[in-house]
Amino acid sequence: MKKLLLPLFFLGTIAMIFVMVKTGASLKTVSTPHGILDLEFAYNTTKTTTIINAWQPSFTESFGKIAAAKLNTQCDFLFLFFYAGFLFLACKKIAANINGPVAKAGNIIAKGAIAAGIFDMIENAGMLLTLNNYHSSAIAFGTTFFSVIKWGLALIAVLYVLTGLLVLAYRKLVNG
Repeated sequence: MKKLLLPLFFLGTIAMIFVMVKTGASLKTVSTPHGILDLEFAYNTTKTTTIINAWQPSFTESFGKIAAAKLNTQCDFLFLFFYAGFLFLACKKIAANINGPVAKAGNIIAKGAIAAGIFDMIENAGMLLTLNNYHSSAIAFGTTFFSVIKWGLALIAVLYVLTGLLVLAYRKLVNG
């Protein structure tokens, strides 16, 4: 069972990437070219108001962009479970196959992947508050603050996994 966790979390991550792309597609507008990411990085009420205004329903839409943004953010709670779990397990597995300070770093980075998931939850809560008309500078700034930390920790974990896979593949190639 334990051997199946890493592939399960990987497949869940891939599946949720498709869900996130699909549910977030309508959020890309002239004012929000990056879709939901524009809301993640809207650090003040001027920016959040611009996004909320851009996502107001039009006469041709049966499913409004605010509803799509809420759905996308709600789906992100499942996505963060999978990506944080995958990065945690992948970093731990690579660290177990590498010695020295790089292995120690991998174990720390694995914990950072879990922290990224927690910060993503806080970010999602902030976005949902904004999408439900609870606008404030504190919510906008807090959402962006936790988003930046989440992205940083997740990026470090992804780089560790990719680099670790290259190192392990090289070792296997050289050592037969």
